[in-house]
Amino acid sequence: MKRVIAYVMFLVSAAVIPAIPAISAKSENSPPKAETLSQEEKASELTETAETAETAENTAVSYEPYRVLNCSTGEIQEVSVRDYVIGAVAAEMPASFAEEALKAQAVAAHTYAERQRNLQKKYPDKALGNADFSDDPNKYQGFYTDEKIRYYFGDNYDVHYNKIAEAVDEVLPYIMMYEDEPIIAAFHSMSSGKTESAENMWGTAVDYLVPVNSKSDKDAPDYADECEISAEFVRARLEKVIEGIQLGDNPENWIKTGEKSPSGTVLEVTVGNKKVTGNDIRQAFGLRSADFSVEFDGENFIFRTCGYGHGVGMSQYGANYMAEKGSKWQEILEHYYCDVEIFKVDVNR
Repeated sequence: MKRVIAYVMFLVSAAVIPAIPAISAKSENSPPKAETLSQEEKASELTETAETAETAENTAVSYEPYRVLNCSTGEIQEVSVRDYVIGAVAAEMPASFAEEALKAQAVAAHTYAERQRNLQKKYPDKALGNADFSDDPNKYQGFYTDEKIRYYFGDNYDVHYNKIAEAVDEVLPYIMMYEDEPIIAAFHSMSSGKTESAENMWGTAVDYLVPVNSKSDKDAPDYADECEISAEFVRARLEKVIEGIQLGDNPENWIKTGEKSPSGTVLEVTVGNKKVTGNDIRQAFGLRSADFSVEFDGENFIFRTCGYGHGVGMSQYGANYMAEKGSKWQEILEHYYCDVEIFKVDVNR
Protein backbone atom coordinates (compact mmCIF):
# COMPACT_ATOMS: atom_id res chain seq x y z
CA MET A 1 0.00 0.00 0.00
CA LYS A 2 1.26 3.48 -0.80
CA ARG A 3 -0.17 6.64 0.66
CA VAL A 4 0.64 10.23 -0.22
CA ILE A 5 0.23 13.01 2.33
CA ALA A 6 0.07 16.48 0.82
CA TYR A 7 0.87 19.74 2.56
CA VAL A 8 -2.29 20.00 4.61
CA MET A 9 -2.63 19.79 8.35
CA PHE A 10 -4.39 16.56 9.20
CA LEU A 11 -5.90 15.49 12.49
CA VAL A 12 -2.86 14.42 14.48
CA SER A 13 -2.17 15.60 17.99
CA ALA A 14 0.09 18.64 18.18
CA ALA A 15 2.02 17.02 20.99
CA VAL A 16 4.81 14.61 20.16
CA ILE A 17 4.29 12.43 23.21
CA PRO A 18 1.19 10.24 22.72
CA ALA A 19 -1.48 9.48 25.26
CA ILE A 20 -0.67 6.11 26.80
CA PRO A 21 -2.91 3.65 28.61
CA ALA A 22 -2.34 4.91 32.14
CA ILE A 23 0.82 3.09 33.16
CA SER A 24 1.69 2.67 36.79
CA ALA A 25 3.34 -0.75 36.91
CA LYS A 26 2.66 -2.52 33.68
CA SER A 27 3.88 -5.15 31.29
CA GLU A 28 1.82 -7.42 29.10
CA ASN A 29 2.29 -10.40 26.87
CA SER A 30 3.17 -13.93 27.53
CA PRO A 31 5.43 -16.51 25.99
CA PRO A 32 3.59 -19.17 24.01
CA LYS A 33 2.78 -22.37 25.83
CA ALA A 34 5.25 -25.17 25.27
CA GLU A 35 3.99 -27.42 22.50
CA THR A 36 3.99 -30.53 24.65
CA LEU A 37 0.24 -31.06 24.91
CA SER A 38 -2.08 -32.35 22.22
CA GLN A 39 -4.93 -30.10 21.04
CA GLU A 40 -7.35 -32.31 22.99
CA GLU A 41 -5.26 -32.01 26.15
CA LYS A 42 -5.01 -28.25 25.72
CA ALA A 43 -8.77 -27.93 25.26
CA SER A 44 -9.35 -30.01 28.39
CA GLU A 45 -6.87 -27.92 30.37
CA LEU A 46 -8.49 -24.66 29.25
CA THR A 47 -11.99 -25.92 30.07
CA GLU A 48 -10.85 -26.90 33.54
CA THR A 49 -9.23 -23.50 34.02
CA ALA A 50 -12.45 -21.72 33.06
CA GLU A 51 -14.57 -23.89 35.33
CA THR A 52 -12.31 -23.44 38.34
CA ALA A 53 -11.31 -19.79 37.79
CA GLU A 54 -11.10 -18.10 41.14
CA THR A 55 -13.86 -15.62 41.84
CA ALA A 56 -12.39 -12.18 42.41
CA GLU A 57 -13.25 -11.11 45.92
CA ASN A 58 -11.82 -8.10 47.69
CA THR A 59 -10.71 -6.69 44.35
CA ALA A 60 -11.51 -3.30 42.86
CA VAL A 61 -14.23 -4.52 40.50
CA SER A 62 -17.49 -2.61 40.26
CA TYR A 63 -20.84 -3.98 39.12
CA GLU A 64 -22.40 -0.63 38.36
CA PRO A 65 -22.96 0.68 34.81
CA TYR A 66 -20.06 2.55 33.26
CA ARG A 67 -20.39 6.29 32.86
CA VAL A 68 -19.19 7.14 29.35
CA LEU A 69 -18.63 10.68 28.12
CA ASN A 70 -19.98 11.03 24.58
CA CYS A 71 -17.45 13.33 22.95
CA SER A 72 -19.77 14.32 20.12
CA THR A 73 -22.60 15.48 22.40
CA GLY A 74 -20.80 16.21 25.68
CA GLU A 75 -23.34 14.06 27.51
CA ILE A 76 -22.48 11.37 30.04
CA GLN A 77 -24.27 8.11 29.34
CA GLU A 78 -24.78 5.24 31.76
CA VAL A 79 -24.03 2.00 29.94
CA SER A 80 -24.40 -1.49 31.41
CA VAL A 81 -21.25 -3.60 31.58
CA ARG A 82 -22.62 -5.94 28.91
CA ASP A 83 -23.62 -3.18 26.49
CA TYR A 84 -20.31 -1.42 26.97
CA VAL A 85 -18.25 -4.53 26.23
CA ILE A 86 -20.37 -5.29 23.15
CA GLY A 87 -19.90 -1.71 21.95
CA ALA A 88 -16.15 -1.83 22.60
CA VAL A 89 -15.70 -5.09 20.70
CA ALA A 90 -17.79 -3.77 17.81
CA ALA A 91 -15.63 -0.65 17.66
CA GLU A 92 -12.25 -2.34 18.05
CA MET A 93 -12.34 -5.70 16.23
CA PRO A 94 -13.86 -6.78 12.89
CA ALA A 95 -17.01 -8.84 13.39
CA SER A 96 -15.69 -11.20 10.72
CA PHE A 97 -12.97 -12.42 13.09
CA ALA A 98 -13.21 -15.88 14.67
CA GLU A 99 -15.39 -16.26 17.76
CA GLU A 100 -12.54 -17.11 20.12
CA ALA A 101 -10.71 -13.95 19.02
CA LEU A 102 -13.85 -11.91 19.72
CA LYS A 103 -14.05 -13.49 23.17
CA ALA A 104 -10.42 -12.60 23.88
CA GLN A 105 -11.12 -9.03 22.76
CA ALA A 106 -14.19 -8.90 25.02
CA VAL A 107 -12.18 -9.93 28.10
CA ALA A 108 -9.50 -7.38 27.21
CA ALA A 109 -12.14 -4.66 26.74
CA HIS A 110 -13.86 -5.47 30.04
CA THR A 111 -10.52 -5.53 31.87
CA TYR A 112 -9.47 -2.24 30.30
CA ALA A 113 -12.72 -0.56 31.35
CA GLU A 114 -12.44 -1.77 34.95
CA ARG A 115 -8.89 -0.46 35.24
CA GLN A 116 -9.80 2.93 33.74
CA ARG A 117 -12.77 3.29 36.10
CA ASN A 118 -10.52 2.56 39.08
CA LEU A 119 -7.92 5.06 37.88
CA GLN A 120 -10.54 7.77 37.41
CA LYS A 121 -11.67 7.26 41.00
CA LYS A 122 -8.11 7.51 42.32
CA TYR A 123 -6.80 10.20 39.98
CA PRO A 124 -9.80 12.11 38.58
CA ASP A 125 -9.48 13.71 35.17
CA LYS A 126 -11.50 16.92 35.41
CA ALA A 127 -12.15 16.85 31.67
CA LEU A 128 -14.29 13.74 32.19
CA GLY A 129 -16.54 15.31 34.80
CA ASN A 130 -18.31 12.43 36.54
CA ALA A 131 -17.61 9.97 33.73
CA ASP A 132 -15.34 6.95 34.05
CA PHE A 133 -13.89 7.47 30.58
CA SER A 134 -14.94 8.76 27.17
CA ASP A 135 -15.63 7.20 23.77
CA ASP A 136 -12.59 9.00 22.28
CA PRO A 137 -10.43 6.20 20.78
CA ASN A 138 -7.39 8.51 20.83
CA LYS A 139 -7.46 8.46 24.63
CA TYR A 140 -9.39 5.31 25.54
CA GLN A 141 -10.54 2.20 23.76
CA GLY A 142 -13.22 2.71 21.14
CA PHE A 143 -16.90 2.28 21.99
CA TYR A 144 -20.00 2.24 19.80
CA THR A 145 -23.54 2.81 21.03
CA ASP A 146 -26.17 0.54 19.54
CA GLU A 147 -27.08 3.38 17.18
CA LYS A 148 -23.52 3.52 15.88
CA ILE A 149 -23.33 -0.26 15.59
CA ARG A 150 -26.49 -0.22 13.47
CA TYR A 151 -25.00 2.52 11.29
CA TYR A 152 -21.70 0.75 10.67
CA PHE A 153 -23.10 -2.76 10.26
CA GLY A 154 -26.04 -1.67 8.12
CA ASP A 155 -27.93 -4.60 6.64
CA ASN A 156 -25.58 -7.00 8.43
CA TYR A 157 -26.49 -5.62 11.85
CA ASP A 158 -28.40 -8.66 13.11
CA VAL A 159 -25.78 -11.18 12.04
CA HIS A 160 -22.76 -9.20 13.28
CA TYR A 161 -24.38 -7.95 16.47
CA ASN A 162 -25.60 -11.41 17.47
CA LYS A 163 -22.17 -12.92 16.81
CA ILE A 164 -20.45 -10.33 19.01
CA ALA A 165 -23.13 -10.49 21.72
CA GLU A 166 -22.87 -14.28 21.95
CA ALA A 167 -19.09 -14.04 22.33
CA VAL A 168 -19.42 -11.34 24.99
CA ASP A 169 -22.07 -13.25 26.95
CA GLU A 170 -19.82 -16.29 27.22
CA VAL A 171 -16.88 -14.40 28.72
CA LEU A 172 -18.50 -11.41 30.43
CA PRO A 173 -17.79 -12.75 33.95
CA TYR A 174 -14.03 -12.79 33.31
CA ILE A 175 -11.33 -10.15 33.61
CA MET A 176 -7.53 -10.35 33.74
CA MET A 177 -5.73 -9.49 36.96
CA TYR A 178 -2.13 -9.03 38.05
CA GLU A 179 -1.18 -8.47 41.68
CA ASP A 180 -4.84 -7.96 42.62
CA GLU A 181 -5.51 -5.26 40.02
CA PRO A 182 -7.10 -5.32 36.57
CA ILE A 183 -4.27 -5.29 34.06
CA ILE A 184 -3.44 -2.74 31.39
CA ALA A 185 -5.07 -4.75 28.62
CA ALA A 186 -3.31 -3.00 25.74
CA PHE A 187 -3.95 -4.33 22.24
CA HIS A 188 -3.15 -3.39 18.67
CA SER A 189 -4.09 -4.41 15.16
CA MET A 190 -0.92 -6.28 14.16
CA SER A 191 2.70 -6.37 15.26
CA SER A 192 5.67 -6.56 12.93
CA GLY A 193 6.05 -10.24 13.79
CA LYS A 194 6.89 -9.88 17.48
CA THR A 195 5.00 -7.75 19.96
CA GLU A 196 6.73 -4.87 21.75
CA SER A 197 7.41 -4.20 25.43
CA ALA A 198 5.63 -1.40 27.24
CA GLU A 199 9.05 -0.15 28.30
CA ASN A 200 10.28 0.34 24.74
CA MET A 201 7.06 1.92 23.58
CA TRP A 202 6.07 4.08 26.57
CA GLY A 203 9.16 4.22 28.77
CA THR A 204 7.81 2.22 31.71
CA ALA A 205 8.30 -1.51 32.17
CA VAL A 206 5.24 -3.65 32.86
CA ASP A 207 5.75 -7.22 34.00
CA TYR A 208 3.04 -8.68 31.77
CA LEU A 209 3.55 -6.46 28.70
CA VAL A 210 6.66 -7.96 27.16
CA PRO A 211 7.54 -9.19 23.64
CA VAL A 212 6.10 -12.48 22.40
CA ASN A 213 6.04 -14.19 19.03
CA SER A 214 3.28 -13.15 16.64
CA LYS A 215 4.78 -14.23 13.31
CA SER A 216 1.40 -14.71 11.67
CA ASP A 217 0.98 -10.92 11.65
CA LYS A 218 3.33 -10.79 8.68
CA ASP A 219 0.57 -12.38 6.61
CA ALA A 220 -2.09 -9.88 7.73
CA PRO A 221 -3.67 -7.51 5.17
CA ASP A 222 -1.64 -4.33 4.59
CA TYR A 223 1.12 -5.54 6.89
CA ALA A 224 3.60 -3.40 4.92
CA ASP A 225 2.78 0.22 4.16
CA GLU A 226 4.50 3.03 2.27
CA CYS A 227 3.78 6.66 3.03
CA GLU A 228 5.08 9.56 0.91
CA ILE A 229 5.22 13.01 2.54
CA SER A 230 6.42 16.27 0.99
CA ALA A 231 9.54 17.91 2.42
CA GLU A 232 7.52 21.08 2.94
CA PHE A 233 5.04 19.25 5.12
CA VAL A 234 7.76 17.41 7.04
CA ARG A 235 9.51 20.67 7.93
CA ALA A 236 6.28 22.35 9.01
CA ARG A 237 5.21 19.37 11.09
CA LEU A 238 8.54 18.86 12.84
CA GLU A 239 8.85 22.55 13.65
CA LYS A 240 5.35 22.47 15.11
CA VAL A 241 5.72 19.44 17.38
CA ILE A 242 9.38 19.58 18.46
CA GLU A 243 10.28 22.67 20.46
CA GLY A 244 13.58 24.30 19.51
CA ILE A 245 14.14 22.08 16.47
CA GLN A 246 16.75 23.25 13.96
CA LEU A 247 16.61 21.32 10.68
CA GLY A 248 18.98 23.15 8.37
CA ASP A 249 18.65 23.44 4.60
CA ASN A 250 19.40 19.85 3.54
CA PRO A 251 16.33 17.58 3.94
CA GLU A 252 18.55 14.49 3.68
CA ASN A 253 19.88 15.33 7.16
CA TRP A 254 16.54 16.01 8.83
CA ILE A 255 15.58 12.49 9.95
CA LYS A 256 18.12 9.76 10.76
CA THR A 257 16.92 6.54 12.40
CA GLY A 258 19.09 4.80 14.99
CA GLU A 259 18.80 1.62 17.04
CA LYS A 260 15.82 -0.70 16.70
CA SER A 261 14.42 -3.02 19.37
CA PRO A 262 14.31 -6.80 18.75
CA SER A 263 10.61 -6.29 17.93
CA GLY A 264 11.44 -3.76 15.22
CA THR A 265 10.52 -0.52 16.98
CA VAL A 266 12.80 2.42 16.17
CA LEU A 267 14.12 3.44 19.58
CA GLU A 268 15.98 6.60 18.67
CA VAL A 269 15.75 9.12 15.85
CA THR A 270 18.01 12.10 15.26
CA VAL A 271 15.83 14.94 14.00
CA GLY A 272 17.93 17.96 13.14
CA ASN A 273 19.57 18.91 16.43
CA LYS A 274 17.20 16.83 18.58
CA LYS A 275 16.85 13.20 19.70
CA VAL A 276 13.36 11.69 19.76
CA THR A 277 11.83 8.20 19.69
CA GLY A 278 10.41 6.31 16.77
CA ASN A 279 7.02 6.50 18.44
CA ASP A 280 7.31 10.31 18.47
CA ILE A 281 7.81 10.23 14.69
CA ARG A 282 4.98 7.77 14.30
CA GLN A 283 2.63 10.10 16.18
CA ALA A 284 3.83 13.22 14.39
CA PHE A 285 3.12 11.85 10.91
CA GLY A 286 0.33 9.37 11.60
CA LEU A 287 2.47 6.38 10.58
CA ARG A 288 0.93 2.95 11.00
CA SER A 289 3.69 1.83 13.37
CA ALA A 290 7.03 2.78 14.91
CA ASP A 291 8.74 -0.02 12.95
CA PHE A 292 9.77 2.08 9.98
CA SER A 293 12.53 3.14 7.65
CA VAL A 294 12.76 6.52 5.95
CA GLU A 295 14.48 7.93 2.89
CA PHE A 296 14.44 11.22 0.98
CA ASP A 297 14.06 10.99 -2.81
CA GLY A 298 14.92 14.61 -3.58
CA GLU A 299 11.38 15.94 -3.15
CA ASN A 300 9.53 13.73 -0.68
CA PHE A 301 10.18 11.61 2.38
CA ILE A 302 9.19 7.97 1.99
CA PHE A 303 8.32 6.09 5.18
CA ARG A 304 7.98 2.30 4.99
CA THR A 305 6.31 0.64 7.95
CA CYS A 306 5.57 -2.89 9.16
CA GLY A 307 2.60 -3.74 11.35
CA TYR A 308 -0.16 -1.44 12.58
CA GLY A 309 -0.45 0.09 16.04
CA HIS A 310 1.83 0.45 19.04
CA GLY A 311 2.62 -3.25 19.08
CA VAL A 312 2.12 -3.72 22.84
CA GLY A 313 -0.08 -6.48 24.24
CA MET A 314 -2.50 -8.52 22.17
CA SER A 315 -2.22 -8.48 18.41
CA GLN A 316 -5.76 -8.67 17.07
CA TYR A 317 -4.72 -10.34 13.83
CA GLY A 318 -2.49 -12.66 15.82
CA ALA A 319 -5.44 -13.50 18.06
CA ASN A 320 -7.59 -14.23 15.03
CA TYR A 321 -4.90 -16.48 13.57
CA MET A 322 -4.63 -18.42 16.82
CA ALA A 323 -8.42 -18.76 16.98
CA GLU A 324 -8.61 -20.04 13.42
CA LYS A 325 -5.97 -22.62 14.32
CA GLY A 326 -8.06 -23.89 17.21
CA SER A 327 -6.86 -21.86 20.21
CA LYS A 328 -9.41 -20.91 22.86
CA TRP A 329 -9.78 -17.38 24.19
CA GLN A 330 -7.94 -18.26 27.42
CA GLU A 331 -4.96 -19.54 25.48
CA ILE A 332 -4.89 -16.41 23.31
CA LEU A 333 -4.86 -14.14 26.36
CA GLU A 334 -2.26 -16.26 28.14
CA HIS A 335 -0.03 -15.99 25.09
CA TYR A 336 -0.15 -12.21 24.78
CA TYR A 337 -0.32 -11.23 28.48
CA CYS A 338 2.42 -12.82 30.58
CA ASP A 339 1.65 -14.39 33.97
CA VAL A 340 -1.74 -12.75 34.41
CA GLU A 341 -4.65 -14.47 36.13
CA ILE A 342 -8.10 -14.82 34.64
CA PHE A 343 -10.65 -14.12 37.38
CA LYS A 344 -14.36 -14.75 37.34
CA VAL A 345 -16.47 -11.92 38.73
CA ASP A 346 -20.20 -11.71 39.27
CA VAL A 347 -21.32 -8.96 36.89
CA ASN A 348 -25.00 -9.54 37.67
CA ARG A 349 -24.89 -8.43 41.27
